[in-house]
Amino acid sequence: MKKLVYLITGLNGGGAETMLFHLLRGLDRGRFEPSVISLMDRGKLGGAIQALGVPVRTVGLRQGKVTLAAFARLVGLIRAARPDLIQGWMYHSNLAAQVAGRFLGTPVCWCIQNSFHSFAAEKPLTRLTIRLTARMSRLPRKIVFVSHASRAQHEQLGFAAERGCVIPNGVDPALFKPSEEARRSVREELGLPPDAPLIGLIGRFHPQKDHANFLRAAALLGESGVHFILAGAGVEALRSAAPERVHLLGERTDMPRLTAALDIATSSSSYGEALSLAVAEAMACGVPCVVTDVGDSALLVGKSGVVVPPRDSGALAAGWQSLLAADRKPLGEAARRRVEEGYSLSAIVKRYEDLYLSLN
Repeated sequence: MKKLVYLITGLNGGGAETMLFHLLRGLDRGRFEPSVISLMDRGKLGGAIQALGVPVRTVGLRQGKVTLAAFARLVGLIRAARPDLIQGWMYHSNLAAQVAGRFLGTPVCWCIQNSFHSFAAEKPLTRLTIRLTARMSRLPRKIVFVSHASRAQHEQLGFAAERGCVIPNGVDPALFKPSEEARRSVREELGLPPDAPLIGLIGRFHPQKDHANFLRAAALLGESGVHFILAGAGVEALRSAAPERVHLLGERTDMPRLTAALDIATSSSSYGEALSLAVAEAMACGVPCVVTDVGDSALLVGKSGVVVPPRDSGALAAGWQSLLAADRKPLGEAARRRVEEGYSLSAIVKRYEDLYLSLN
């Protein structure tokens, strides 16, 4: 039995945190004994992870405030877990995992979930963390990147090429799947005709998601009869800027249903999207996608969707129009096949398991 400690900054339910939850859900408990340490608190996902039978412990750090007492608590929690491997999950926890692992003599892996449009645009603390981890990047046993674009970007910044590998985020095709019932019920919920075209963006309100680009593109479609949904934490902040046909649904717990209801899914991100889990989930639902050419989005959709430049609302609207005029059924079928063949959760979990078993 291999004991694993997953060290993560927080558990507030973003794509990276959700992927960790799904990895823990699929991990073979006959071979691995996982636990999770959050540098901050239990967040929104701590209880769900605990319900899997995976212990969740917290350090209690406040954002941007690192103390010796907190580091001592972290070292104590890791020592008590007696792991064979510490898996860092995102920048700050990778750094913390490496320092603690060095102190305890425990092997460490990193996972980097980000890509970036401009290193200079990152927050100062994040830039410092990236610089530090680049200098330390020969110390971890392996660095997992979730996209090829992310790996290339980080290696250009000095990350050790010989340590890197790519394991994309995965989707459960049994959970995210085509559903005529979802199409009908979501339109009923929104008070729309059964055949109303519906375009959606699933993602929290954050500058990298470029919701403004999405809204400008929606306005360009004019009186086309198309409706739009934005679902994710904080999107209600867009209420004053959203055209009438844009439905702001906020944070939801029925993402498989909402996603399967769409005619077209979109990622309008302008930077930072290494591999969009929301796009992969839409593809698993048989929904063709229009995505901006950020991270590995173009590689993910292949010929099953449309790729447009970031920050170009006209191109985004034109991409939507091309899919609205197309026969979307074969595109949706091709999209689901791509997920089943290259991005299914079971295959991704196995790749992590094989990696852990190779690190003796």
